[in-house]
Amino acid sequence: MRETVEAALDAARVAGASYADARIVDTTDESVSVSNGRVEGVESSVSAGVGVRVLLEGAWGFASTADTSRSGVDDCARRATDIARASGLVPGNPVHLAELTPVIDTWHGPCQKDPFDVSIEDKLGVLLAADEYLRAEAAVKITKSKLGFQKVRKWFGSTEGSYIEQEYVESGGGIVAYAIKDGEVLPRSYPNSHGGQWVQGGWESIESLDLVGNAPRIAEEAAALLAAQSCPIGEVDLIIDATQLALQVHESIGHPTELDRVLGDETAFAGTSFLTLEDLGVLRYGSDHVSVTADATVPGSLGSFGYDDEGVPAQRDYLIRNGLFSGFLTSRESALAMNRTSNGCMRADGWNRMPLIRMTTVSLEPGEWSFDDLVADTDEGLYVETNNSWSIDDRRLNFQFACEIGWEIKGGKIGRMVKNPNYTGITPRFWNACDAVCSRDHWSVSGVPNCGKGEPMQVAHVAHGASPARFRGIRTGVGR
Repeated sequence: MRETVEAALDAARVAGASYADARIVDTTDESVSVSNGRVEGVESSVSAGVGVRVLLEGAWGFASTADTSRSGVDDCARRATDIARASGLVPGNPVHLAELTPVIDTWHGPCQKDPFDVSIEDKLGVLLAADEYLRAEAAVKITKSKLGFQKVRKWFGSTEGSYIEQEYVESGGGIVAYAIKDGEVLPRSYPNSHGGQWVQGGWESIESLDLVGNAPRIAEEAAALLAAQSCPIGEVDLIIDATQLALQVHESIGHPTELDRVLGDETAFAGTSFLTLEDLGVLRYGSDHVSVTADATVPGSLGSFGYDDEGVPAQRDYLIRNGLFSGFLTSRESALAMNRTSNGCMRADGWNRMPLIRMTTVSLEPGEWSFDDLVADTDEGLYVETNNSWSIDDRRLNFQFACEIGWEIKGGKIGRMVKNPNYTGITPRFWNACDAVCSRDHWSVSGVPNCGKGEPMQVAHVAHGASPARFRGIRTGVGR
């Protein structure tokens, strides 16, 4: 593989490139799913190829091919250089890259039991057993369960002298029970909605989820939602669980801090941002309780790696520190707009896509509260869990989130169950309303395997750490 990477770099140099990097990516995917007691799907795929990115006279060019023979790689590098030459004909500021020390290294993600060594029958056995418990509840009319796995191997090299090999395995899955009555369809998911929980790790991570053991509780809660009260209308003190707060971080902090959106280099699909370069070090993004990091070194997180797809080492960086807006997610190119070096956020969706700025593990740092003490300190409010749906404008400013389940808080105690809880807000006002965050004992990382951005769209695997937190005076029951 190193010879192939070096052949691509040599061909780009000969064609006139001032800089080039090449990535060989080999990806294996597998998924199994069950619905209503029957196998719904068994899918697998393999994809491998090389992508070559070049700079020529300050303009980018990119090309890719599944043909990794010497002639195929040479042709790919020449096409990338030709595209850069054509791009240079369009007026614009020349591209410059922040300094980077070349490195030769290897990196492996955690994996105790290779999930690709586990039989399809065993994987389906877990899902069918969980599904049987879900269907045992009479009010549950539709059941869904799924497992998915991905193995990725990467080889990266650049004309600056870097050569990096990386390999990791991702595993994930979840179950959903839909209770249906009188036209209402109420889902209850475990361990998270929208595909469940995903991590870097092997079959051991699926075993730790205990889908079968949690299925009866999930079915019972789905049924109970049918008789639950509707979400109260008004302004309440809101405690949000870690899984929902992870998505809140993703949409209202992760995306708007992607610097390419701020600079106007990426405005397709995911939109722009309400932030500006002038906000850095000035904007009160949240209260003193809100500190948010981008950390690609969290063990077992979907947002972790050894090096990004520019060869920048994984690192931990503050985006918000004690409420003050402190940093963006950057690339080697965009970081120069702040006179900084890259904090390693460039990743591509496979070998045939050019890297974009993507989230790593963007997390709300833990506070000091225990969950029980936080509830006891809340005289009247609402506690909500597990995202159901959301909407947010293209500047990531105005939002609305709906959750699967909630509970009233009265006199510092959890009370009646609430169905269809939802809340709305404006990003800086919302985060400035945070007055308490639970401790690391309650902190967990939620994997997001389906973050879309760019045209053609790329799907990134990212993650967010959070623990339950309280927000004062949040509007709930919207849309009723």
